[in-house]
Amino acid sequence: MPNSERSSLRERQYPKKGKIVSKTILILGGSRYVVPVIEVAQEMGHRVVTCDYLPDNYAHSLSNEYRYASIVNKDEVLHVAREVKADGIMSFAADPGVVTAAYVAEQLNLPFQGSLEAVKIMQNKNSFRAMLSENGFNSPLAFSFNNISSVMKKADAFPYPVIVKPTDSAGSKGVSRVDAAKDLHRAAETAFAFSASKTCIIEEYIEKAGCSSDSDGFTIDGRFECLSFTDQLFDECSGNPYAPMAYSMPSTMPESAQVELTHDLQRLASLLGLRSGIYNIETRIGIDGEPYIMEMSPRGGGNRLAEMLRMSSQVDLISASVSAALDIRIEHVAMPQYDGFWYQQMLYSRKNGTFVGIEIDPMIDPLCVRETQLWIKPGDKVHAFESANYAIGSAFFRFDTKAELEAFTKKSQPPITVTVA
Repeated sequence: MPNSERSSLRERQYPKKGKIVSKTILILGGSRYVVPVIEVAQEMGHRVVTCDYLPDNYAHSLSNEYRYASIVNKDEVLHVAREVKADGIMSFAADPGVVTAAYVAEQLNLPFQGSLEAVKIMQNKNSFRAMLSENGFNSPLAFSFNNISSVMKKADAFPYPVIVKPTDSAGSKGVSRVDAAKDLHRAAETAFAFSASKTCIIEEYIEKAGCSSDSDGFTIDGRFECLSFTDQLFDECSGNPYAPMAYSMPSTMPESAQVELTHDLQRLASLLGLRSGIYNIETRIGIDGEPYIMEMSPRGGGNRLAEMLRMSSQVDLISASVSAALDIRIEHVAMPQYDGFWYQQMLYSRKNGTFVGIEIDPMIDPLCVRETQLWIKPGDKVHAFESANYAIGSAFFRFDTKAELEAFTKKSQPPITVTVA
């Protein structure tokens, strides 16, 4: 069946939300992480079309219209964008669709964070590492491979420990730390399995001082007007110890390091010729005392990071992202000033099973719990937390003092545990 016929058969339309529609925004992906984008765009009076190859994804039930197309198929999505007369496009928390969104934007002369060339660099870990190194940024030594035999030929030459990861995936999918050559084959096979281009990158492991940061930033006309930093927290007993299970704000990263990273990120934005929009940014300080930009992707982060920033500081990068995508006035963007101390826990299971329920630590002050979202119901199947897409919900906590937050984060068990049978 031709793609055009399949698309027309699989599309669904939903009633408009009762407001005058001024523009149409095409959002790639239909996960729950795009729900706040849909809500904001509709509140602003815009028509929202969501698009992917999974008609039952939750967010499609909230958009004005759904279109069936794979978000990694550039020409299919371009066809959809033309059909719906899109005024803007984004792949907010869907990493696989970012290059497609940039391609469509360039073909239709729509706003986007950067050129297709710049986006391709940011979205490919090997290209990004090479650019950082060539321009004098701190960057781990990295090697790229497209088959397992070439990996194993160099197995004894790597500076162990190393991190093995797909060159083109996100959410910690397919990422492994390898401490010896004997464990490299399995890790490389896993990385290849999660790579759409069947390539992996092997890079030296940068031992971090303190916590690494995963957060969102925003440029207006190429200048970072907002940069936030978090503390990433991990559960070594989960299915993947490199998948963040919690975040806290403000970051405990030294202020001097944040200033240096702000300078480096702005220099990087200038080199890439970036424009206006949101970026998911991962950084860390090495035990050598040097700041490292690990990743920067032109999209909103998963795990509700923009929502966490909005809740903790009133800086609204969600509405700003919609405005940037539709080329209208951008508001509510500034360096964050935090109201208290915040913690977000992803709800997840350490093992596969059938969901029974959640248990909240009885010692937690109920006033500290600001929001809890649970995305499944008892009886649903649960997958062990091996990557961000296996989260089953999220909870936000607020504390008045840094000491309260620190005591909270040092608990041996997550504040909310998931029970499975």
